This record gives sequence, structure tokens and C-alpha cells, in this order.
Amino acid sequence: MRWTLKPKPDSETVSQLASKLGVEKPIASLLVQRGIETFDEAKKFFRPSLEDLHDPYLMKDMDLAIDRIEKAIENGENIMVFGDYDVDGTTSVALLSSFLKSFYPNVATYIPDRYEEGYGVSYKGIDFAADNDITLIIALDCGIKAIDKVAYASEKGVDFIICDHHRPGNEIPKAVAVLDPKRDDCEYPYKELCGCGVGFKLMQAWAIKQEYPLDTLLPYLDLVATAIGADIVPITGENRVLAYHGLHVINTAPRVGFQAILDQVKKETLTITDVVFILAPRINAAGRMKHGLHAVNLLVEDDVETAKQFAAEIESYNSDRKNADKTITVEALAQIEDPEEKERFTTVVYQENWHKGVIGIVASRLIETYYRPTLVFTKSGEKLAASARSVKGFDVYDALEACSEHIEQFGGHKYAAGLTLHESEYENFKRKFEEVVAATIEKHMLVPEVSIDTELNLVDITPKFYRILKQFAPHGPGNMSPVFLTQNLKDSGFGKCVGADDLHLKCKVKQGNSPLSIDTIGFNLGPKCNLITNAQIFKAAYSIDENEWNGNISLQLKLKDISD
Repeated sequence: MRWTLKPKPDSETVSQLASKLGVEKPIASLLVQRGIETFDEAKKFFRPSLEDLHDPYLMKDMDLAIDRIEKAIENGENIMVFGDYDVDGTTSVALLSSFLKSFYPNVATYIPDRYEEGYGVSYKGIDFAADNDITLIIALDCGIKAIDKVAYASEKGVDFIICDHHRPGNEIPKAVAVLDPKRDDCEYPYKELCGCGVGFKLMQAWAIKQEYPLDTLLPYLDLVATAIGADIVPITGENRVLAYHGLHVINTAPRVGFQAILDQVKKETLTITDVVFILAPRINAAGRMKHGLHAVNLLVEDDVETAKQFAAEIESYNSDRKNADKTITVEALAQIEDPEEKERFTTVVYQENWHKGVIGIVASRLIETYYRPTLVFTKSGEKLAASARSVKGFDVYDALEACSEHIEQFGGHKYAAGLTLHESEYENFKRKFEEVVAATIEKHMLVPEVSIDTELNLVDITPKFYRILKQFAPHGPGNMSPVFLTQNLKDSGFGKCVGADDLHLKCKVKQGNSPLSIDTIGFNLGPKCNLITNAQIFKAAYSIDENEWNGNISLQLKLKDISD
């Protein structure tokens, strides 16, 4: 791994902020690194307020969207809430459909089948709407590139409101309203909302128009926080406000469906990381292994016993998902064992019977072994479908765009994307993708990075320091959990490898001549145990967290890496 130390912020700015806030300089330094330089900025950071949310009417077409929904309600039209089968899509559908149903009954939900319809707005979904006298579709987390499909719907007398957050193409669909902060002509101040976040802004605009107090939207924020975590959008600005309050809802008054999941995993207080690794995979498993509507049904269910039944089914899907991704990862790694494959700048693998629902997870697993832009393909009907994942700093979406002559369709983000192509184009695409990445990726991007915020001495790690550090949460892109560097460390003599195959490293470290010692755990660092033996001096990159053992809570270092 390569260690990179972030530039030191201006010392005078750090000193002034430390004085104004009454905190130690390491805390002030972390804040200044995050662009927080004044008392008021720090207050907004540590106490995110719903009052800091932007006016939703700053978003292009918001007034048109609200007018069309008002017209639909006045005329007694049937409305369909449409969203994708992933976490962002299913939470979006649960969010908006349950909100609309709270004051209007004629609302249906639709999630496309991952295998029959694929990603995004589908002709089958539009036909379903037309056949059932639905005249307005509100599409969430998709639709920004559905130019032909929106035109097809219009011919059938079905209007579209699109709530998306993906990058538009050269043309915007001719929908009644297209809400997407990434539109070039949209002046909305915050560009990084997830699909569920855009849906929430639509709800906020409705609340303003109807003069509802903002507090009436609070119970819905658990869904928004879950989508923010799962979709790996930056937890900065408006997303930080939404995630902060959404986590509070999850931990104090979770919806019945979330409670049913949490009862099974026996977890009391969730961080955004727990949302990503506990709630999100289970919601995702429905769309991966069965159908996304199972997730929506759980998320909107009010009856406790029914929710428990739904949660048990989804737990079963999640178990199937785990088994599938484990098996496929082994098979995919076997394909890369070929010496020629190992030397590439990319990983592109394909097997026609791999489960389409888990290829994105497998792509992420492959990056853990071969750290480079990765695509996993499987057969999907007459075509091949792939999930793409990238490494830090490299825009896989741009790389796919450069290969578009071989692709039928694609969409996504800088670090994750999906695509389909004709089987006859697979080898051409694989060759072109390798050429594009080899020509554009910087070599250092192919080595995993430990990004270190600041250097710290062990004596700085006090209970007060950690209390303030905890308030930097929720963490995510743009506000990652702080990583520290400490040098001149020595194991107290009881360091050892632990876990299956001695995979992990456990020790208690001291620094210099100080008597202070602190427990340390390094997952997957067992092979580096030789660096701490015989009282050797070493340095460590780590985050700080709490360890609970036999009812006692103590601070510990969670190692990212160690070096001599």
C-alpha cells in the first residue's frame, strides 16, 4: 500500500479555530482540512440542521413537477412511482409512494425485473402503466437517458417526471419535468444528491407548496440516509444533514421494516457503516436474487408480524446472495490466473451462467485482489450485461464512454457503472477498454492508498479527543473517518497473530519512553507480524475506535497498515 499524507493546513488558521472552539490543535487541523475555518461553519458541521437544506425550487423544473402532481391529484389520475431494483431505487420508491399515499390513494409502485427488463425505465413498465390507466409516472434514480422510452410513453398518453442524479447525455428526455442537479442548466447549489435525495427534494417542495411543517418529513429520512450510505455519494453539505437526521430516525424510531431487520441482526445503535453493511445488503438482496418489490413491500409495511415475515424472506435472499458471490468470485479469480491477464491494467471477466444479481459485488471483490478497474460480465437474454467498479481516482464512466462504439448502453458514476453489449462485441470491448485504461490511468492509482489526515502522538488520544472525533460522523466520501500516522511505536511484547490462518494482528503499542499503551488490532495484517517482533520500532496508519470487552469500553487503534 502507498501512504499519502494530506497537506498540512495553514497553522495560523488552525490555531485561531482551536482557540475559538476550545479544542486541541489536531481537532482544529482536521476541521480546516475539511474546509471548516470559522465558528459558524464548525457549528453547522457538528450540529447539522434541517434549516440548512436548500430551497428545492432552486432545482431546474421543480415547479413544473409540483404543478403536474397537483394536476394529477385534482383530476383523480393514477400515478405510478417507478424506481430501480438497487437500494437507492427501492428506498426512493418506498419514500415517495408512502408519502403520496399519505394524502392521495391512487398511487401504484413499479420496480423493473433485473433479468427481464434490466436497468432503468422499461418499455414493459410503460406498457403496464398504459394498460392500467396510469397517466403519470414519477421515475426515481433513473430516466435521465431514457429519451426513446419517454417519447414512447408520451405516444401512449403517459407523462413522466424524472428524479435522477446520474450524469445526463447530450440530450435531456422530453418529460414534463426532469429533476437532476447534474444537468448543465440546473443551478441547484448541491450536486451530489442520490436518487432518493432528489425524491426527498420533490417531497420538500410539495411540503412548502402545501405549507406543511418540515418536521412532517422527518420520519422519511431513514430511507434517505440508507440510500446515501449505499450509493456511496459524498457525505458533505446537504447529504450530511440528511444522513445525520436519517441515522437519528433509524436509531430512535425506525420504520417497522427496518426494525424487523435489526431484530434479526441484534444491533442496537447503527452508524452509517452499519447501514452500508447491515441494512443495504439485505435491501439489495431482494432485487439481486428475487425482485426489488420485495424490498419496497418491507420498507412500507406497517404491520409488525407481516414485516417480520418479509424480513425473514429477505434474510434468506441475502444468504443466497452471499453463497453466489463467494462461488463466482472464486471462479472469476481463476480466470485471472492466466499470466497474460495478471499483467493487464484492467480486469474483464465473463461467464454466461454467473448470477446477474451479484456481479457488481464480485467486481468489488476482485479489486481487493487485483487493484485495477474491473468489469464482470454475464449473459442476460440475448446480450451480455456487466457491472463495472473502479479504483480511487480513476473515472470508469469516462473510460466506458471512450469504448461506446462497442457498447449498446451504459450508465453510472465515476466509480461504478453498468452496461450491456452484444456478445460479438465482447472481445473488441475488452481490448478497447484495456487500451483506454492503459493510456489514461496514472500508475500510482493501481496501488491501494492509505490517505492519512495528520500525524498524531499517542498522548493526544484522550477520551475528550475521541468524544469530539466521534462527532465528525456520519462518515463517507468527502468526510472519511480520520486516519492518523504515529511513528516510533513499539509493541509491549505480547503482540500476536489471531483469527483463522493467523490473518489478523493484535498488539498493545507504546511510543518512545511514554508509559502510555493502547490496544491495537490490524485486520488482514497478520503477514506483517514480523515488523513488531523483538521490540522493533515501527510506524502505523490507523483510525481510532472503541472496543467493548466484558462490559468494559476502551479506545483502540484500528490499523490500516504498518511499516518499519
